[in-house]
Amino acid sequence: MNAVNLPSKVPVLFDHDGSADDFLSLLLLLTMDAVDLQGVSITPADCYAEQAVETTLKLLGLRQRPDVAVSVGQCYGVNAFPAEWRAKPRILNALPALINLDVDLTRVDARPSPTFLRDALAAAIQPVTVLLTGPCTNLVHALDLAPELAAKIARVVWMGGAVDVGGNVRTYNHDGSAEWNVFWDPPAAQRLLAYHLPLTLIPLDVTNAVPVSRDFLQALARHAAHPWACLAGQFWATTVDTIPAYEYTYFMWDVLATSYLAIPEAFQLETVELAIAPTGPSAGRTQRQPGSGHWVQVAKKVDQASFYAYLFHQLTQAASDDKEVF
Repeated sequence: MNAVNLPSKVPVLFDHDGSADDFLSLLLLLTMDAVDLQGVSITPADCYAEQAVETTLKLLGLRQRPDVAVSVGQCYGVNAFPAEWRAKPRILNALPALINLDVDLTRVDARPSPTFLRDALAAAIQPVTVLLTGPCTNLVHALDLAPELAAKIARVVWMGGAVDVGGNVRTYNHDGSAEWNVFWDPPAAQRLLAYHLPLTLIPLDVTNAVPVSRDFLQALARHAAHPWACLAGQFWATTVDTIPAYEYTYFMWDVLATSYLAIPEAFQLETVELAIAPTGPSAGRTQRQPGSGHWVQVAKKVDQASFYAYLFHQLTQAASDDKEVF
C-alpha cells in the first residue's frame, strides 16, 4: 500500500496584546486543525501583562495545550493605550468559565518575547507564519536581534492600519488618521515595512465590515449549549459598553485577522506600496506611497457570509469534543 502524504500543519507564532478580541483570536486559533500553534508572545499594550498571562494560560489549559510556550514582552509603547482600556481585560478572568481555573505561572517562559521569538524562528524547521493582533514591536525587536531570521518567516498577518479609511485614534494632538496597533509604536511599524517581509495587513478598511452588533451576539447566544460558543459570547459581552459609543465601536478586528489563516479565499486583497508616518500629528498613519518600495498585501473586502459561517462552525464544532473540559 502506498503511503499517503497528508498536508502538514502550518506552524504559527502568535503575538497578541491582551484585550478581549485577542483572546477570542487565541480561542479561534485553538480550534484550527490545520494550525500548529508553536508559541504565544504577549505585548503589554492593550492590557496589563499579569492579567493577559493568566487568561492566555487558562485558554491553553481549556484546550489541553500545555505544550504551547508563553512569553511576555518588556516593551513600552510610544503612545500608550488608555489605562482604563488596559485594565478592562481583568474582568475576563472573573467570567464563570474561567474564574475557578488554576494557572501555573512557572509555565511562563523567562525569556522576553523578542528573544523568545528569535529563538523560535531559529529553531523552526520550516517557514513560520506570524500572526500579530497587537502592535508589531516584539517581532521587530526579534528581527533586530537576528535580521537573517526574516528568511524563516513565511508570512506575517497583522491586524493593523487604516489605508483608505479613517483611523480609530482619538487623542490629543493627533489627526485621527491612525489605527491603534500601529499608533502604539509607529517607529517599529515603519521598521517592519523595511524588513520587506511577506506581509498581509488586515486593516480597518475590512474590519469595519464586521462590528460586534447586538444581532451577532443574539445569534451567538443561540449556540450557548456549545462551550466554546458560550465562552466566546461571554468574552464579547464584556465589550457591549462600547456599543454604541461617541467615538468607538467594537469590531471583530483580531478575530477577522485570525480567520484569514483558514479562509484566505474569503478576502479580497490589493498589493500596494505603503508608508507609515513615524511621528507628528499623523503618527502611525498607514498610507499609499508609490515608490516607497514597501509592498504589502492589504485586505480590502471580506465575504461576510463566509466569515460568519466559518466562525460559527469553529465555535460549535470544536466544542463538541471538549465538553468534559468545561
